[in-house]
Amino acid sequence: MKAARLHQFHSPLVVEEVPDPQITSPYDVIVKVGAAGLCRTDLHIREGQFDEAQKEANLSLPYSPGHENAGWVEAVGEAVTNVAPGDKVILHPLITCGLCRACRDGNDVHCENSSFPGLFAEGGFAQYLKTGARSVIKMDPGLEPTDVAPLADAGLTAYHSIRKAVPLLYPGTRCAVIGAGGLGHIGIQCLKAMVPAEIIVLDTNEEALSLATEWGADDTVRVDGTQVSRVMDLTDGKGAEVVIDFVGESGAEHWGVDLLRRGGSFFVVGYGGMLEVPTMRIILTEINFIGNLVGSYNDLVELMTLAAQGKVRLHTATYPLDDINTAIDDLNSGRLRGRGILVP
Repeated sequence: MKAARLHQFHSPLVVEEVPDPQITSPYDVIVKVGAAGLCRTDLHIREGQFDEAQKEANLSLPYSPGHENAGWVEAVGEAVTNVAPGDKVILHPLITCGLCRACRDGNDVHCENSSFPGLFAEGGFAQYLKTGARSVIKMDPGLEPTDVAPLADAGLTAYHSIRKAVPLLYPGTRCAVIGAGGLGHIGIQCLKAMVPAEIIVLDTNEEALSLATEWGADDTVRVDGTQVSRVMDLTDGKGAEVVIDFVGESGAEHWGVDLLRRGGSFFVVGYGGMLEVPTMRIILTEINFIGNLVGSYNDLVELMTLAAQGKVRLHTATYPLDDINTAIDDLNSGRLRGRGILVP
């Protein structure tokens, strides 16, 4: 099969022929990849930021990244009963055991025995991918792999954070969303579908803010140095009950905290920066900080329901697998709006 593989950090990926994956376990599922989302994490992988973690997982270069995948079942192990060859599926990004405490609690993103294709195992920047029976979700007949692949991680991560914020966002509350890009544009739509709160979206890009209004934002604020005071004006000087930071770097992790009201909650989704808040401030204002890592299988099932209902749609650009490095350059330079999708 054809695959895009990382041979060396800080270097372009190489598209080459490699052996097809094979069934080796009764619960294996091999998927013909119809679409693979391009994530900023893939840039971080190429930069070597996951080098130590990948070594601990016994993954060595070269290998294929790609952890947002959808396609058609090609083959299954002898014990697989939930899908069959030909089924159209989206893949939860983790292969999980189903036996540990986290899996039995439905918190499978913290499975003690998991494998993570695209990060710590061969991923979906290829024509075929091997996963497990617990990771496949049948898609609505009205959806295609290119419609939904980035929901497998970007969408799932956004949904996971909002699912936790739902009890905090009752009528009359405000939610400030930092970033209307690849994750943020999905999160805005999820918020619109799931909570009655007022949605305030902040971004540096006017085009992104214009699109945010179409996706459900009640107010938009340009990040230009005056954003904190403008959000305070919109919230009667009190701040937002919930702030969801889809950026996590470039200063957003600092001024974003200033958008909170007393007793508010700051959801960290994007990463790359350093969050520094005086402990006295946390105590005196009783603010909360919540980390978010991907999401559970059930989270993805629920998100796919919203997609099938037309309540969550992706803003995307597609590339053939041979153009993987063009897609990476477009994402890295900011030319790519929304999500990039590779089509093997």
